[in-house]
Amino acid sequence: MNSENSTVVVVPVGALGAGIKFEHLEAGLAAGAHAMAMDAGSTDSGPAALATGLSKYSRDAVKADLKLLVAAQAKWRVPLLVGSCGTSGCDMAVDWTRDIVLEICQELGLTPTLAMLYSEQDKVVIRDRMSRNKVLPLAPAGELTDDMVESCEHIVALMGPEPYIAALKDGADIILGGRTTDTAVIAAVPIMRGAGVGPAWHAGKIAECGGLCTIMATDGGVVIRVGHDAFEIEPLSATNRCTPYSVSAHMLYENSDPYLLHEPGGVLDVTHACYEPVNDRIVRVTGSRFDGRPYTMKLEGASNGPFQAIMLVGITDPQVLSALEKFLADMHAALIGRVNAVLGEAARSFDISLRPYGWNAVLGLPVTDGLPTREIGLLFVATAETRELALRIAKICNPYFFHFPVRRDKELPSYAFPFSPAEIELGRTYAFVLNHIVETIDGHELVRRVMLSLDQTGVPQNAQVD
Repeated sequence: MNSENSTVVVVPVGALGAGIKFEHLEAGLAAGAHAMAMDAGSTDSGPAALATGLSKYSRDAVKADLKLLVAAQAKWRVPLLVGSCGTSGCDMAVDWTRDIVLEICQELGLTPTLAMLYSEQDKVVIRDRMSRNKVLPLAPAGELTDDMVESCEHIVALMGPEPYIAALKDGADIILGGRTTDTAVIAAVPIMRGAGVGPAWHAGKIAECGGLCTIMATDGGVVIRVGHDAFEIEPLSATNRCTPYSVSAHMLYENSDPYLLHEPGGVLDVTHACYEPVNDRIVRVTGSRFDGRPYTMKLEGASNGPFQAIMLVGITDPQVLSALEKFLADMHAALIGRVNAVLGEAARSFDISLRPYGWNAVLGLPVTDGLPTREIGLLFVATAETRELALRIAKICNPYFFHFPVRRDKELPSYAFPFSPAEIELGRTYAFVLNHIVETIDGHELVRRVMLSLDQTGVPQNAQVD
């Protein structure tokens, strides 16, 4: 595909903070790139990032990647787009990422124009949309209630490409976006430059996780070239390859339908897509279509939950392992009984779960082959209303958990424990609350933008709020 008639976007990594290779980034930009774009967030690791507003990745790791990207933006004069900053994309996560970029700009003496896109939603706004029947559930969620909204620490709406395009047209060099669909942040520049909307969205979907659509998923990112009727995708690493299989398979990643992908403002349809090798490294894709629909944005919200404490033992006793299901049931009943006997009503609402790793802790399904494993790691999890109560419950259960016999007439065993003290506080738990969409006029209605200029020392000047 001729790069003069296409839009070239470098996607150097699947998630900001996961590690960018300088030589890969330079190779992609030297090939005539029009932009760098990538995702920085996810719900993959659970609700904690959204409930707390804290990044899944360390500041050091994110800064290391951003330092390469910000320097490359200044050198090559192509825009840098980052979506879902700070994992959750809530306002404080965007500001956290902004502060890292400002620090880098001061260190390097750079003066880019920054745009921050905020998509965190005030509860008043959500309740207003609810009152006008503009909030609809996604399966298996039910109707959204005021209590559910009130329980959320943060609520975000997933942006499409429109706010990124507007910021670019207004002169932004670096765009730090709140919660955004993984696809939209990559599709934005091709759409703005007149590429086919279907190929742009499809290329964004395939490139969203960087090298995951290649045969060596951890070997760098990818570059996409998006034209009017097709797109091409190529690894940034000269030793990596894209194949029709590796590229087409990515439509199954985090998607319930291999042919349809719902995005803000429409549905990507790849039913008739054709994946063909250009050579042994590059794949060309045709036949992608984007069907426009009334504009909606997915809502995500997370709440604080109860607290947990854990203990861990390793068990090799063959008598225990040969009767493991009964042993676990007996131990669980004994632990519950012990807590109730000691604390009574003070225990309030609590839960104890036993998770035998090496047996069925991953799937949670009954083991039907009847063959005892050589050893298991047994995890004890106490869940209670307060941090102090969860730890008290773990301490109460300690002697039973570490010395519970397979039979009452058997001498007390001692199971192997790897930590001292054995009781480990996990702290608060968190829960996703929202799985809904909100109807909007367009992609800008629920998004706020701040444009920021820097002086020669990297100090922010002339903030413009839209």
